[in-house]
Amino acid sequence: MASTSSTNSAPSAAPPTSSGGISALGVAAVLVTVVLWASAFVGIRAIGPSFSPGSLTLGRLAVAAVVLGALVLPQLRKSRLLPQGREWWPILGYGVMWFGGYNVALNAAEHLLDAGTAALLINVNPILVAIMAGLFLKEGFPRWLIIGSLVAFGGVALIAFGSGPASGERSTADVAGVLLCLLAAVLAAVSVIIQKPVLRKIPAAQATWFGIMVGTVCCLPFTGQLVSELQAAPASATLGLVYLGVFPTAIAFTTWAYALSLIDAGKLAATTYLVPGTTILISWLLLSEVPSAWGLVGGGVCLVGVGLTRRRSRTVIRP
Repeated sequence: MASTSSTNSAPSAAPPTSSGGISALGVAAVLVTVVLWASAFVGIRAIGPSFSPGSLTLGRLAVAAVVLGALVLPQLRKSRLLPQGREWWPILGYGVMWFGGYNVALNAAEHLLDAGTAALLINVNPILVAIMAGLFLKEGFPRWLIIGSLVAFGGVALIAFGSGPASGERSTADVAGVLLCLLAAVLAAVSVIIQKPVLRKIPAAQATWFGIMVGTVCCLPFTGQLVSELQAAPASATLGLVYLGVFPTAIAFTTWAYALSLIDAGKLAATTYLVPGTTILISWLLLSEVPSAWGLVGGGVCLVGVGLTRRRSRTVIRP
């Protein structure tokens, strides 16, 4: 078994880039993550009637563990490098909180809220990540990150305005659902901060698979529910569960980790402001749910805000 120093010398998930930019592959990873995570909100809502929150999480993670394990296990057999000692603690942390707790809380919330509302509420997460990254990862508080985040959050607010009673539709914002979404946002934000240092030592796919395995173990008490619900679920719901495991979990969490290894946590988290607008577009294309004018304007403002976060600040306020 390799020592800790050997683990630290393992090749990183991606080579560093010059001049403070990121590679085209890094940009592609961000875009894939945004689109697939947006699709997850729609998918969870669609199959929610067939699966309880815990069993849905377990099924999704089990599929992801198998799919991603097919890629990771041969790498581990070849390198024989595993985290050692205390290096497992942050992996256990984000495995329990993000892959386990976050998914159960979000699934439960979407039994009470529509997909768009859930996606909007989860978007307090980038603000939390930016604050914690500035404080704990010493990324500081770049001026354009702050400005862009506020602009993007304003875009999210416009989308929310167009999705609520002002658009003539009944609000679905149940208090319990709102609280569950906020809990999920906090768990995800803390997990991002914990995961960032791990990616300096472990490749993205391995870091993601370890977290998925931890989350799967945590959800094993839901095995009985999953088995019985799979037997009663229609084929479309089962296929939806498989989709959630392969794409928004195995693929998107890996592309997220890859991008996180290249980009400051605060700046990367700001890109998730694009998720609600993307969710609206997916609903429009797949479910024929026509977005409101406010939704389209809000999506455009989110794009502008995320673009502003990518500007380089001359001064950075350090905590």
